[in-house]
Amino acid sequence: MGQEELMSRAEDVADQFLRVTKQYLPHLARLCLISTFLEDGIRMWFQWNEQKDYIEATWGCGYFLATCFVLLNLTGQLGGCVLILSRNFVQYACFGLFGVIALQTVAYSILWDIKFLMRNLALGGGLLLLLAESRSEGKSMFAGVPSMGESSPKQYMQLGGRVLLVLMFMTLLHFDPSFFSILQNMVGTALIILVAIGFKTKLAALTLVIWLLAINVYFNAFWTVPAYKPMHDFLKYDFFQTTSVIGGLLLVVALGPGGVSMDEKKKEWLPSSPLCRSPRPHPYTHPVPWL
Repeated sequence: MGQEELMSRAEDVADQFLRVTKQYLPHLARLCLISTFLEDGIRMWFQWNEQKDYIEATWGCGYFLATCFVLLNLTGQLGGCVLILSRNFVQYACFGLFGVIALQTVAYSILWDIKFLMRNLALGGGLLLLLAESRSEGKSMFAGVPSMGESSPKQYMQLGGRVLLVLMFMTLLHFDPSFFSILQNMVGTALIILVAIGFKTKLAALTLVIWLLAINVYFNAFWTVPAYKPMHDFLKYDFFQTTSVIGGLLLVVALGPGGVSMDEKKKEWLPSSPLCRSPRPHPYTHPVPWL
């Protein structure tokens, strides 16, 4: 079996997966994406005093401002999650969660920790994809109205979302001489490049979902660590952040790469070539009434 035939069969498997899961995949993607905000909002409630005392001691801002910080994080995250899951004011919810990410990046000094900063940026990439999805839903209500074309903001949101999502995988690369690490780095790097440039995007993103899910369950098993140990909270935080990035990748699988991608451009370059496989319709090309 040649390389092209193998790749073609793999794409067929990915398309079959989309056809089977098209009724559930967008909902699962959104739930995974907001999971870290949901967990953090709940943690703010149960660790109210600890969070308030930390901010007050770190920044010397006083009781009132520290309380406002915790309250803003709690209501912003839980409120945004409720709006996204209920499909109401999704764009405002996304902007609110962007604000929470920026606020926490400064308040918890994440700005100076490259690993955590890259993961926060990856979260922002997932929100950009969710924002792009909500824009497409809004436009679907005006069927027949001429669109803005390939240069519309939605296309660049999808591009920005894809590029930011791959930052998560850059934090998973391990630079040691073992064969397994070298193989994992090579395969992982190839896949994140494919997602970033939008080539074989659905297949690459789906493969990354499977890979990241396995790594997340194996390395971030916080349920195996007693709750009183600091490592429990660290692993729990890592687990839900990674789950959110998985949600962003599932949105890439569901929405496709967008107009600014090689997958879309190759249709323009070879529209009638007999060597070019005819593009299959994407399961989410048209609005679905149950969404």
